[in-house]
Amino acid sequence: MATCNIAELTARGIIKVSGGDAKKFLQDIVTNDVNKAVDGRGVHAGLLTPQGKILFDFFLLDAGDHFLLECARENISDLIRRLTFYKLRAAVDFEDLSDSFRIWAAWNGAPEAPGGAIAYTDPRLEALGVRIIAPVSRELAAGCDAASEDDYHRRRIALGVPEADKDYPLGDTFPHEADYDQLAGVDFNKGCYVGQEVVSRMEHRGTARKRIVPVRANAPLTAGTKITAGDAAIGILGSVAGDIGLAMVRLDRAAKAIEDGRALMAGDVEIDLVQPGWADFSVPTKGAVK
Repeated sequence: MATCNIAELTARGIIKVSGGDAKKFLQDIVTNDVNKAVDGRGVHAGLLTPQGKILFDFFLLDAGDHFLLECARENISDLIRRLTFYKLRAAVDFEDLSDSFRIWAAWNGAPEAPGGAIAYTDPRLEALGVRIIAPVSRELAAGCDAASEDDYHRRRIALGVPEADKDYPLGDTFPHEADYDQLAGVDFNKGCYVGQEVVSRMEHRGTARKRIVPVRANAPLTAGTKITAGDAAIGILGSVAGDIGLAMVRLDRAAKAIEDGRALMAGDVEIDLVQPGWADFSVPTKGAVK
C-alpha cells in the first residue's frame, strides 16, 4: 500500500471574498459554476480577458458566509485589483489572507484536517489528491510522510496536469490550450462570464490547435526549451522533472512531423508525446500516427 505524502505549497495564497453579493459576483465573471462548490467540493476556475484568454487561475471554495480563492501567491495583488475593477456597486469585499493560512497537498491518502481547516479533493484530477487550507497556528495531524513542493510538482507533471505560469503564460493562453475543458476548469452550461463567447466558440468549432500535453525523453529536460521537428516549430517545454515534462504543442504540426518520420526535439534531446488517460482529445504519438 502506498504511503501517504504531504507537501506544503508555499507559493500558494488565499483571497477571502465576502459580502451579500459575493456569490453572484463570482458567478458572473469566472469560467466555472460557483454552485458546484457545495459539500466541501473545490471548483477549478479562471478569470479571463474579454478576448477569452486566462488572466488568473484559481480554486474556489464556499466557506459558508464567504468564499475563498486559492491561487498563486505572487498574483494575489493583481487578482484583487482585477476583481475590484469588476466590483462596481456590488456588495463584495476582498482580503488577502495568505499570512493567516498554509496550503498543503496530500496524495495516497491524507491526514485528518485540524480544526479550522478546509480539505478538498483537487477538482482537476482526483489522482492529484487532497488540498488542505489550514490556519498557520494549527499543525497537521501525523500520518503522512513529509514531501517537498518539488515532489508535488513531479507528481503533477507525471499525471499531465498543467499549472499557470509554469506551463502556460497568463494573459496569452486560451482555456482549451491549458486543458481547462478536460480538467474541470470551465462549465459550458452556465450563463455568461467574461470571455465566454470566445471559449464557447472554440468548444463548438473544435479549433484548439495547441494543447499542453505530457512528454518523455531518455535524458533530462530543461524548462523553456523550444520543441522542433527539423525547421518546424512545434512547441515549448513548460515544467519538467528529470526526463518527463509538460509542453505546449501545436498538435497538427506534431502529427505531420511524426507522419513524415521527423523526430521531435527539445534542444538536442529527442522527445515523445504522451496521451494522458484523462484526455478526450488525441495526442499524436509514434504508435498512433500512420
